[in-house]
Amino acid sequence: MAIPSRFLRTSGVHATIEPDPWHDHAFVLSIDGAEQSHVNLVAPHEVFYEYLRRIANAIDLVKPDGEHITALHLGAGALTLARYIQATRPGSVQHAVELERGLLDFVMEALPLPAGTVLNTHVGDAREEMAALPLELRFDVIILDIFSGPEAPAHLACAEFYREAAARLAPGGVLAVNVGDEPGFTLVTSQTKAMQEAMRSVAAYGTSMLFSRRYPGNIILLGRNQPWPDGWAQALVSAGPHPATVLAGTDLDELTT
Repeated sequence: MAIPSRFLRTSGVHATIEPDPWHDHAFVLSIDGAEQSHVNLVAPHEVFYEYLRRIANAIDLVKPDGEHITALHLGAGALTLARYIQATRPGSVQHAVELERGLLDFVMEALPLPAGTVLNTHVGDAREEMAALPLELRFDVIILDIFSGPEAPAHLACAEFYREAAARLAPGGVLAVNVGDEPGFTLVTSQTKAMQEAMRSVAAYGTSMLFSRRYPGNIILLGRNQPWPDGWAQALVSAGPHPATVLAGTDLDELTT
């Protein structure tokens, strides 16, 4: 069987979507040979990749189970979390920004969204497209999933951008930033500091061993314009994947010193 493939003109690489040999009705999106996203078309509420599962756990804390939310996805991938939100909170209004028009088209053709999904797509730079959205739009969740490795776009990896994102949050909303980094965690450190400049409360969530800074991996940074709620850290740790650690408040000094 031929593997669906699409050449992405902006980045000059190929994207492929292959069946997951271990899970029926599941597929893996790869870009330039590197796995990027996992989608289960029959059970979109099941989020397989660890870092995406952690973001999903944070989304679940924003409002009570099943209640609609508004979400902005900066970096679309295979729209795994957009599918999750529709599956768990049907009728939520979502926006997705992706630099590669070809990727959005490819994913939505090969892996159709669940029926009833309200997803508005925008092609362009994440910061520019967010700024172009109507000023009255406020989001319960903003997800930034663009950084990969120690290099990151300078205009996104800065306190100024995080201030702009914070201004688009609804009361009680959360900015979730996926930071993939190498041992030493220089990018995690710089982004934690930048978010602390821009937002009232910040937390870091990830696999416990990563906080030693000796291993590569993904840390989820969570920012709010309000104080960090009592019980959220324990809820995130309990939700897993295990073993999990959440650093908030003065505990974040472990990442910023």
